[in-house]
Amino acid sequence: MTIEQQIQEKAAALPPDKRQELLDFAEFLQQKVSSQTKRPWKSLMGALARPGLDITEEDIAEARREMWGNFPRDID
Repeated sequence: MTIEQQIQEKAAALPPDKRQELLDFAEFLQQKVSSQTKRPWKSLMGALARPGLDITEEDIAEARREMWGNFPRDID
């Protein structure tokens, strides 16, 4: 007897509410297995290359000035 036949036999012996529970559990297991399948890595260059997103050196320098502008400095 195959495992599928054994599962079918066990399911047939259960009351209807327990069959629904069994179905819910089987769907849970199916989702768990499908979420564990590994997706291939994408290149970071593709993720970082966004059309219309142009950040210049001046933009970066300005952001640094804003971020560190009020940072306390030690005066000796």
